[in-house]
Amino acid sequence: MPELPEVETVRRGIAPVLEGRRLHRVLQRRDDLRIPFPARFSARLQGQQVTAVARRAKYLTIALDGGETLLVHLGMSGRFVIQPGGAGGNRFEAHDHVVLDTDAGDRLVFNDPRRFGLMTLVPTSDLAAAPQLAGLGPEPLSDEFTGEVLAAALKGRKTTLKAALLDQKVVAGLGNIYVSEALHRAGLSPKRLAGSVGAARAHRLAAAIRAVLMDAVAAGGSSLKDYVQADGTLGYFQHSFRVYDRADHPCPTKGCGGTVRHMVQNGRSTYYCPRCQK
Repeated sequence: MPELPEVETVRRGIAPVLEGRRLHRVLQRRDDLRIPFPARFSARLQGQQVTAVARRAKYLTIALDGGETLLVHLGMSGRFVIQPGGAGGNRFEAHDHVVLDTDAGDRLVFNDPRRFGLMTLVPTSDLAAAPQLAGLGPEPLSDEFTGEVLAAALKGRKTTLKAALLDQKVVAGLGNIYVSEALHRAGLSPKRLAGSVGAARAHRLAAAIRAVLMDAVAAGGSSLKDYVQADGTLGYFQHSFRVYDRADHPCPTKGCGGTVRHMVQNGRSTYYCPRCQK
C-alpha cells in the first residue's frame, strides 16, 4: 500500500494539473470502490474549481470552491494517470473508474484494479473531523513532529516499537517500509518496547523518520508492485533500501558487520539488523 512518500509524490504530480482549474466533466464509471461513491458524486464535482491539492497522512485532499473536499485514498493499487490534452478521447481501460476533465483540456484518470481505493466528498469545514482523518497523529514532515512529541506518544506503551510506529494515531502516514528503514537509521530494534524509548532515543528516531521520508519523496517514492507516479514513471527509492526486503544481505552500517534479518511482527514483515539495532 502506498505510504506517505508515494502519496506526497502523487500530490505533487497532480497539483499542477488540477489547482486553479475547473472540472469541466466528471465521469464515474462504477458505483463503488472500497465504499460506495456518495450520492450525486459526478454532479457535485462537475463545474467546481479546485482551490488546493493537499495531503493528510496517506490521503489526498482536493478542495473545491463549492465548500466540499474530495477525499482520496489510493488503496493497494489505485493510481492517477495524467493525460495532457485529454489524450485517449472516450477510450478507457477496464479499471479506469473516475475521469476528471479540466477546463484546460487535461484529463486525470483514477485507475484501481483491486478497487481498495476510496473517494468521497466531505464538507471542507469539517474535514479534520472526517472519520478517515479524525484522531490521526502529527504529520512527520511538519514542525509539530518533534522528539518531545514522539516520546510523549510512546510513553507507557507496552507494544513493540515497530507496532507503535505503525499506529496512525502516534504518527501519520508511516507504513511497513519506512518504519523499517527509519528504525535502522536510528539504530533501534523493532522488538524494543515502545515505552522504553526515552527522550534521547525519541529525538534520534524522529530525525531518522523525517530524513528517510524526505529522501523517499525526493526519489519519487518506492515502486515495488503497483505504484507509479502520476506521469507513469516509477519511483526509485527501493534502490536505496538499507534493510527492507534485504534479508541475508550485509548490514550497510559502517563497521557493523551484521546481517539483515527478516521476521514477522503482527502479521507484517520486518527487516532489521540484530547487531546494530538495540
